[in-house]
Amino acid sequence: MKNEEILIAGYGGQGVLSMGKILAYAGLMQGKEVCWMPSYGPEMRGGTANVTVIVGDEQVNSPIITEYDTVVILNKPSLDKFEKTVKPGGKLFYDSNGLPYPPSRKDINIYHIPAAQETVKIGNPKIFNMVVLGGLFKKLSAVDANYVEAALKKSLPERAHKLIPLNLEAFYKGADILEVIYEL
Repeated sequence: MKNEEILIAGYGGQGVLSMGKILAYAGLMQGKEVCWMPSYGPEMRGGTANVTVIVGDEQVNSPIITEYDTVVILNKPSLDKFEKTVKPGGKLFYDSNGLPYPPSRKDINIYHIPAAQETVKIGNPKIFNMVVLGGLFKKLSAVDANYVEAALKKSLPERAHKLIPLNLEAFYKGADILEVIYEL
């Protein structure tokens, strides 16, 4: 299987880098070739952050790419900067909270994950990233969702392992609430 090039972008504090780390660990535990490359401004929480994850069966030659198969957008600056980087025929996922307008391209698949809205219903904004990740995994072909629990155990400190059931619940909720906006 060809490598899938994924970018997740939003504000620091939204769990962007954690989503990428969980995705990368899930790929590693599945025996895939993986590259995880974070990028964030000096302001961290509240500033912009993004992470590139490349996962698949082929060796990763370079983590530096300009077009992605899949992009996850969690804020307006990321939409403005990265919507154009989705390869034609690729996938764009977004949470509409804080976006004044939705993605507009017609040559890509577009999916809405109302994660912020869902975390308000649940009453726990800390699980936002896991809701988003669940929606992403529903349409992701490179990594099997069955490896997410093991990836959580690897990426979370042991003192936080008691939160894994809550994180998994949020993950599966994200898959349930994924909305297809436009599919080719």
